Amino acid sequence: MSGFVEKPEPVEVPGLVHLHTGKVRDLYRDGDGRLVMVASDRMSAYDWVLPTEIPDKGRVLTRLSLWWFERLTDLVPNHVLSTELPPGAPADWEGRTLVCRSLDMLPVECVARGYLTGSGLAEYERTRTVCGLALPEGLTDGSELPSPIFTPATKAEVGEHDENVAYEEVARQVGAETAAELRQATLAVYDRAREIARDRGIILADTKFEFGLADGSLVLADEVLTPDSSRFWPVDQWAPGRPQPSFDKQYVRDWLTSPASGWDRHGDTPPPPLPDDVVAQTRARYVEAYERLTLTRWQ
Repeated sequence: MSGFVEKPEPVEVPGLVHLHTGKVRDLYRDGDGRLVMVASDRMSAYDWVLPTEIPDKGRVLTRLSLWWFERLTDLVPNHVLSTELPPGAPADWEGRTLVCRSLDMLPVECVARGYLTGSGLAEYERTRTVCGLALPEGLTDGSELPSPIFTPATKAEVGEHDENVAYEEVARQVGAETAAELRQATLAVYDRAREIARDRGIILADTKFEFGLADGSLVLADEVLTPDSSRFWPVDQWAPGRPQPSFDKQYVRDWLTSPASGWDRHGDTPPPPLPDDVVAQTRARYVEAYERLTLTRWQ
C-alpha cells in the first residue's frame, strides 16, 4: 500500500481543465490545447506522497529546470512555451508554472548513471549488473562507473514503484530507432550536465529524464536535473564505500528509514509528518543545490 497520504483537491481555474494530480506536479490543459504544469511543494519518497510540504520546493524545481533547459537546447528541444500565468490562475502559482507543448509521452524513465548507488547498487550487489549491463567487480556504494550508463525504468503510477528494465525492453515498447535516440539523448544530456555541475563542485551521480514526441521528433519534457530527479553530491565530500552527503531528497529518505521516524517502509502504515527541522534542512539543501549550480542567490 502506498500513494498519497492526503490527496489534494485540484484547484479550479476558469479556462483550464484539470488532467492529473501527480506526486509533485498538477497538470491542466488550456483552451489552446497546451499543457499547464504546476509544480507543488509536495515531497515524495518510497512511493508515498508525504503529508508535509517543503516551502519553496516547487519554485526551486521550476526555476532550476528552466536554467537547465536553456543550457541543453542545442542537444535536444524541450517542451516549454511560456512561464506566463494563465488568466485567473491563483497568485501562488507564480514562479512554479510552465505552459508547455502537448507531447506524445514515451512510457520510459530515462535514467543515466555515472556512479553506483540506490537501486543500481542493490541490483549490482545481487547480479554484478544494472539493467542487464555487466559492471566490474569491486564496486561499492558511491563508486564512479567506468563510463556513464543508460539504465531505463518503467513509468509507475502514483503509489507504485518504477522498475528497472533492460534496454531490449525499451526497444520492444517504443521501437529500436526511438530506443536508440532515447539512449543517445539521455547520455548526451547527462554528460553536458555532469561537466557543468562538476565545475561548480557538485557530482551528478545519476538523473532521470522524460521524453515525448512532437511530429515524430524527440522532445525533453517534465522537469530536468533537479534535486527531485537527480542525485547531487558535494565533490569535496565524496568517498566511495558509504552513503554520500547530498543536495537532494536523500535527507528525507534517510530520516524516514531512521529510528527517529518510527516508520516501517515495508509495512502498510503511511509515513508520518516530517518534523520542522527535517523540513528546514531539506529546504536548505534544495536551495543550496540551486545556488551552487546557477551561481545565483535564491530570493
